[in-house]
Amino acid sequence: MAMQPINSAVTAEQLMLTKLQSMQQQIQPDFVVSSNPVDAQQPLSPLSFSTAMKGVLDRVNEHQSLASSKMTAVETGQSDDLVGAMVASQKASLSFSALMQVRNKVVSSFDEIMKMPV
Repeated sequence: MAMQPINSAVTAEQLMLTKLQSMQQQIQPDFVVSSNPVDAQQPLSPLSFSTAMKGVLDRVNEHQSLASSKMTAVETGQSDDLVGAMVASQKASLSFSALMQVRNKVVSSFDEIMKMPV
């Protein structure tokens, strides 16, 4: 008699597991994380700080120039994509803000290192 509830609990667990697995197979991911493009460019060579900073500066510059060109096109009437221009502008602003935060951290770290006794 004691085995009956245990067997029914195991059966219920197996049934639930089977249902979860079938549901998991039906789900299609909405968002797939792709590999880092920096890793794809240089898979084996180490990345120096100056190279990384140059890449970040170039990318921020690209965002700024793209936003500027889209805003100019909207202002002159060549394009009616105001939403795209605003998104590009916000993206450029966010990337520049993040760059300034990294710059401030690097400068404060350098100041702390310079204050260390030799």
